[in-house]
Amino acid sequence: MILADRVAIVTGAGSGIGRAGALIMAQEGAHVVVADLNRDGAEETLRQIEAAGGSAESLVLDVTDDTALEAGIAAIASKRGRIDILHNHAGAQVAGDLEHVSVTGFDRSWNLNVRSHFMAARLVMPIMRQAGKGVILNTSSSSGVLYDREMIAYTTTKHAVIAMTRQMAGDYAKFGIRVNALCPGWVDTPFNDPFIAQMGGRGAIEAYVAEKVPLGRWADVCEIAEPILFLVSDRSSYMTGQILVVDGGETIV
Repeated sequence: MILADRVAIVTGAGSGIGRAGALIMAQEGAHVVVADLNRDGAEETLRQIEAAGGSAESLVLDVTDDTALEAGIAAIASKRGRIDILHNHAGAQVAGDLEHVSVTGFDRSWNLNVRSHFMAARLVMPIMRQAGKGVILNTSSSSGVLYDREMIAYTTTKHAVIAMTRQMAGDYAKFGIRVNALCPGWVDTPFNDPFIAQMGGRGAIEAYVAEKVPLGRWADVCEIAEPILFLVSDRSSYMTGQILVVDGGETIV
């Protein structure tokens, strides 16, 4: 197992891509800390990991709460003696163009999609630096490398994640710490509900995906889990500061 004996924290692991990433890391031997605001979601991910013979624990918290985040990470480090992997995945879509997005929605998007990633990385970095190794994976989006219709809050934050990832990678490579970003395209999860509503329903989004994505379909979460595993494991040991786009070809057209 390629992640044997490693400790991984995955935020937003209570559903969707976060859950798929947590499951595959546990399958490959990591002890996974399932961090999520939704207790039921976190417990379900934990149940699935343990049912498959993996090792995990849940950490129910709001990642935008600095105090709770610091306490949670400190508790994991104290209990496990190490943190090898941080996958910053928790995020949200907030729909609207410049004139129609709510200011509170924009602020929420920034705090969750960017600032919480910054804070979690800041908190684990001393632990990784002392160990002389570690991996941080930040979830951006294909919206971080292209235009996304009337989604200014989302695209702004996801572009920012890429810039932040590159900066972290450049600053901390000398300590043996790798930092990369994952940019998923259209993945069929409830995360897309705000955009589906904005587009006018499921039928409209299906037609949109079929037209915009060269492969003509959504991705299943398992198709994103494998790239996650690649980026957090030694299979990508000479990669840092890179942006892996997994989007069915949308960004090439």
